[in-house]
Amino acid sequence: MLDRLQSLADRYDKLSELLCDPDVANDSKKLRDYSKEQSDLQPAYEAYTEYKSVTEELDAAKAMLGEKLDDEMRDMVKMEIEELSARKQELDEKIRILMLPKDPNDDKNVIVEIRGAAGGDEAALFAADLYRMYTRYADTQGWRVELMDANMNDLGGFKEVTFMVNGRGAYSKLKFESGAHRVQRIPTTESGGRIHTSTSTVAVMPEAEEVDIEIHDKDIRVDTFCSSGAGGQSVNTTKSAVRVTHVPTGIVATCQDGKSQNSNKEKALQVLRARIYDMMRQEEEAKYAGERKSKVGTGDRSERIRTYNFPQSRVTDHRIGLTLHKLDQVMNGEIEDIVSALTIAEQADLMAQEV
Repeated sequence: MLDRLQSLADRYDKLSELLCDPDVANDSKKLRDYSKEQSDLQPAYEAYTEYKSVTEELDAAKAMLGEKLDDEMRDMVKMEIEELSARKQELDEKIRILMLPKDPNDDKNVIVEIRGAAGGDEAALFAADLYRMYTRYADTQGWRVELMDANMNDLGGFKEVTFMVNGRGAYSKLKFESGAHRVQRIPTTESGGRIHTSTSTVAVMPEAEEVDIEIHDKDIRVDTFCSSGAGGQSVNTTKSAVRVTHVPTGIVATCQDGKSQNSNKEKALQVLRARIYDMMRQEEEAKYAGERKSKVGTGDRSERIRTYNFPQSRVTDHRIGLTLHKLDQVMNGEIEDIVSALTIAEQADLMAQEV
């Protein structure tokens, strides 16, 4: 691993030289690519630089113990050795995590789809709650949320809602949210006070650029229609809403949130690319699913991943056995504890595979 780290450090130093080159400075593509590569290498580079420094200090401190020292100085050296040893161990663990294989999609924006599943109106209301939870979490991360398409019911719930989250690292933090989310609570429409169980499904897809998925005009069918609101009520009389069908796969994307037909078509194509890319990615991952499964689940959208129990103010993530008794905060977008625990579980699994 030290050889890999030294190669990484050499590349980082080379990039520093390249970024000072006037020819690179005048080439926007090279400048952007080199800057991003160096930014990606920086955490591991800084950790490795400190690791080397700590190791040198530790070796020097151990060598001092072989010299003639008074008791006070010897105690000070021993204390320094303990501190440096502990720091070296921390850096070793940090570097191991930084050197784990990285998901190439981690830095991408994401397209999220939430659908009310089992439970009718209550499932749609819960889908709206999940939408609010994710938008509030996005706010805490400094990400921007853009609504793409929504199909509401008369109670203000979402039968289906599609939105994009723009921000670096969005996929790395939200990718574990794909799956079936279960809610247990007393619906507002329930007069008998009985607890109902409903589910909503979440699909998180990395945004696919045109270079990732090329869609030919001959392979798509574009239909236009009037936008509609809750209960199917028409909200305008112009055919600004767009439905795009990818004929070879049968995948469909709809957008009616924009004011113009062109903007809705562009958004629908973004969703379509993401769905095709996601389908291809899942097919590829399915080839290896029988060999290894992550501790944080397969990502199968039919898999129940989390339960939100309102009477007990409890949230349980079933993949890692995590239970939190702070449902109000979670529904208000405070899901970082869950995201961090899932990330650590994934890292632990990857480290076990590396052994």
